[in-house]
Amino acid sequence: MKKIYILILLISSLCYSQPPAGYYDSATSSGFTLKTQLKEIINDSNDGLTTEYLHTNQGYDNLFTGYVATDSDSYYENDGTVLDIYSERPATVDAYNYNHGVNQCGNTAAEGTCYNREHIFPQGFYSEQEPMRSDIHHVIPTDGFVNNGRGNLPFGVVTSVDDTYSNGSRRGGGNNYGYTGNVFEPIDEFKGDVARMMLYFAVRYEDNWNDTGWDSPTTTNNPLNGTSDQYYDTWFVSLLLDWHNSDPVSQREIDRNNAAFTYQNNRNPFIDVPDYANAIWNPSSDTEAPSAPTNLLASNPSASTIDLSWDASTDNVGVTSYDIYVDGVNTFNSVATSFTAFGLVGNTNYCFTVYARDAANNISTVSNTSCETTTGGGGSTTDLFFSEYIEGTSNNKILEIANFTGATVNLASHTIKLSANGNASWQTTYSFPVNAEILDGDVYVVANGGATVCSAEYDDLNNAITSFNGNDALGLFKNDIIIDALGTLGDTQIYAQNTTLVRRPEVVNPNTSYSPSEWMTFTSDTCDDLGTHNQTLGTESLSPSKVKFYPNPVKGNTLMFSISEQAEIKIYDILGKPVITDIVYPNASYLVVTSLEKGIYLMQIKMRNRIVTKKLIRQ
Repeated sequence: MKKIYILILLISSLCYSQPPAGYYDSATSSGFTLKTQLKEIINDSNDGLTTEYLHTNQGYDNLFTGYVATDSDSYYENDGTVLDIYSERPATVDAYNYNHGVNQCGNTAAEGTCYNREHIFPQGFYSEQEPMRSDIHHVIPTDGFVNNGRGNLPFGVVTSVDDTYSNGSRRGGGNNYGYTGNVFEPIDEFKGDVARMMLYFAVRYEDNWNDTGWDSPTTTNNPLNGTSDQYYDTWFVSLLLDWHNSDPVSQREIDRNNAAFTYQNNRNPFIDVPDYANAIWNPSSDTEAPSAPTNLLASNPSASTIDLSWDASTDNVGVTSYDIYVDGVNTFNSVATSFTAFGLVGNTNYCFTVYARDAANNISTVSNTSCETTTGGGGSTTDLFFSEYIEGTSNNKILEIANFTGATVNLASHTIKLSANGNASWQTTYSFPVNAEILDGDVYVVANGGATVCSAEYDDLNNAITSFNGNDALGLFKNDIIIDALGTLGDTQIYAQNTTLVRRPEVVNPNTSYSPSEWMTFTSDTCDDLGTHNQTLGTESLSPSKVKFYPNPVKGNTLMFSISEQAEIKIYDILGKPVITDIVYPNASYLVVTSLEKGIYLMQIKMRNRIVTKKLIRQ
């Protein structure tokens, strides 16, 4: 399949690392001319323009010392051991670890015996020539046994496995863009890292491939193509660009690049400016943006949601998704031409615009603007509302009502009514016990007499009102006027069977029209939230600069956070369904995202009464 990549050289905004001011000023062209310009910046001679930053070779023996700064694990187990991409398990405990300065190879009879210096571009193709032999940008610490197993094999995707190592790295045969020889495949977490090291080597040593002592490009397993410009065989360039684009720069690479710069005074430009890779080897990228979405319509407002719909955009290759802006802020993403914006504040006007995006990351011009106002009041809840609903196994049928009105509410004027099987009128009425009340911020739980889950949280038992099934409507009434609803009166459609529903904390008011987007869905008999309810009333906006997480997009199974205090993390899919809820801490700031499928998510990060929502991409 042909892969299409975008070419945008916005150096000022895409420098992920921190090169000195002016470091890349002489890199002004594209294609192989740009490649040579970059070589002149990062080499060890005075023929470039950035002469104060020359590659200073520190020697082969000093690499182990340099690895303390460049390759310590502060990202996964966070224990300061040697970070070895051939044995690191991002989502679980490593099979073994090495401490810096101990167990350097040495004996390589088995995995976990010793670590040594792995040349990402195999040293066997250029013997012991310098400075490539000692260049820390492509010579990394790895387990000696796996290192020997890789040997001089090029990198690639393995489909016929000969050997598999402890973290999933493997070697064997495959078909990589037409190349069918044996290859070595690192795990997904580090494929982009490997690609950027190999691309660095192609730039830094573009003139050395035919030096005395270098093997011929025709040597078995040698990926060179015998030129200084393209440098690698076409199949290998395609593979490296694929890995580079699908596994973006991580915080670990940024930190490593900065440490390597301190160590030997030059940088990997593909970490600083990732778009250089496509600008050099794939300059004929798709640059045609999709057409603008049309006929955007905001409608059907509730107290916390507004429905959006629009006509599809067109593109020369294909539209992949739509970015949805709320009052000028990129807030949601949808692969469909409709979406329900959620987490909104009651009685507030919102204006929406939409942009189309294609596979090459080209973005359309803006759609028309459409505005709508949410229902209800803002600032505090106007009345009681349903906060939890359990329709579980056997008699596990439970209702919870919450009070966030700012005062204690006597329940004498409130009732719950039930309509079964699509009946157009309310058939069963439940009145609360005499003198029953709900304190502000508290809940009241009514359960079936035969319910068995979370029984310590029940305030009252009533079989009649809790005889509901997943298609029965429920209404919360005040003075015989409905104020909140579950399901729709007169509708037989199943909306919550063998399911637990928990009202989203962003919902600030009851809603007489049942809206699924106001509810989080959990499996049958889940009652972890029963007896309490959280509501984010009056939360302050959390400054994005206070919360950093990486990598994004996330390719592996671990999302790292840089935070100063405990944070509650909630990740929602594009339909608004919560898929991960967890807590991260300043001293253990990572989140396992193994369960996330590929796609676009919204991540809500809450610290005390401050909250921010950010987009997360899972690749």
